[in-house]
Amino acid sequence: MARGGKKPDARDGKRYKSTKTGTDPNEFSGDTQPQRSIAIDLQQKCLDIFRDALEPDPEETAILQEVKGHLYDRNFAAAFGKDEYLQVYASRWSPSRALAYLQVFQDIEAMLTAGPIKEGDDLSIVGLGGGAGGELVALAGWFRMLQAEGDGEGAKALDVTLVDIADWSKVTNSLRRGITTPPELSKYASQAKKEANHALLNDTDMSVVFLQQNLLHVKEYEMDRLSERLRSARLITLMFTLNELYFISVASTTKLLHRITNCIRPGSCLLVVDSPGSYSTVSLNGRETRYPMRHLLEYTLLDISKTETATPEWEKVFSNDSRWFRLAENLGYPIKLEDMRYQIHVYRRLGTSAG
Repeated sequence: MARGGKKPDARDGKRYKSTKTGTDPNEFSGDTQPQRSIAIDLQQKCLDIFRDALEPDPEETAILQEVKGHLYDRNFAAAFGKDEYLQVYASRWSPSRALAYLQVFQDIEAMLTAGPIKEGDDLSIVGLGGGAGGELVALAGWFRMLQAEGDGEGAKALDVTLVDIADWSKVTNSLRRGITTPPELSKYASQAKKEANHALLNDTDMSVVFLQQNLLHVKEYEMDRLSERLRSARLITLMFTLNELYFISVASTTKLLHRITNCIRPGSCLLVVDSPGSYSTVSLNGRETRYPMRHLLEYTLLDISKTETATPEWEKVFSNDSRWFRLAENLGYPIKLEDMRYQIHVYRRLGTSAG
C-alpha cells in the first residue's frame, strides 16, 4: 500500500456535524436509565489511535471499491484475503464502530461488571469475529473509563482474545501498540503538552491474543485453546459477525452457540451487535423459510421448545432491535466516517457450566 508524507493530524481530518433533532438518537427505546455520553476527548483519542496506527489514506479509493465490491457480493474470503484489504477495511470502518461499541460497553456496564472482580484477576473478554480492531480499541477506551471511575480497581488488567478467520494480526498488533504507546509529538511541542501526552492504557494494563480460526470449523487441536479462553471470559462478543455466520451455515452456527454455552461460566454475558433487520434462511422438510437473526439466536439460547420445568441455561437481560449511533460534532479523522444503525442483545449464562 503506497504511503508517504507526514501522518495526517486530526486537525486535517473531516469534521462531522450532528444530525440530532429533538430526542437523542443514541437513546435506547424503553430504557429506564439514560445513557451517559462518552467524553469527546476520549472519542478523539480512539480515532487518533486508528489514524496513527493504520495511516488511512483518502486517495486509496480503488482498493476501497474493491473491498466494497467483495462485501456487497458477500465474498468474505476475497474481501479479507489481502493485507492491504484488511488495513483499508480497518482504517475505514473500524473507527466509527469502535466509538459505537465504546458507547455500548458504557451503556451495559452494570450488566458486564455485575458481581465482584477479585483483586488481581484480569477482566477477560473474547471477541469472536473481532479481528478488525473495533472491539479492541473500544474495550481499551472502556477499561480506561473504568479505571478513571474506580470501577476497574479490582481488575489487574484487561485480557482480550480476538478470534477471526482472516489474519488480522498485523492490524491488531499495530492498534495494540497505539493503545499502549504515547502519541509521537513534534520536537517543538510545549513542555505542558509533553507532560500531558499519555497512552490510552499502560502496557501492563492490557494483554491481547489473536487467534486465526474458522469459528464454524474449529480443528480439535485449536478447540482446547479456544475453550480455555471462553471459560475464563466475563464477556463474549459477536459484533457484526453472527449474521455472517448464519449466512454461511445455520447448523454450524447453532453448534458454535452450544459450544459457547458449554464453556462459558455462570454470570458471564454474551453480547450480540449486528445490522438491524438481519434474516437467515433455514431449510425444513425441503422448504426454505427466512427467520430474523434474533429468532434463531433466541431459539438456541433460550430454547423456546423446552417445557416449563426445564432448567434455563441463559437469560435475556437486554434487547433492542434498532438503535442509532451518530458521530459527535468536532471529531476529526482523515477520511469520512459514517453513523451506524444496529441491533443489540445481551444474554447472561445461568446455572452451572459444563466446562
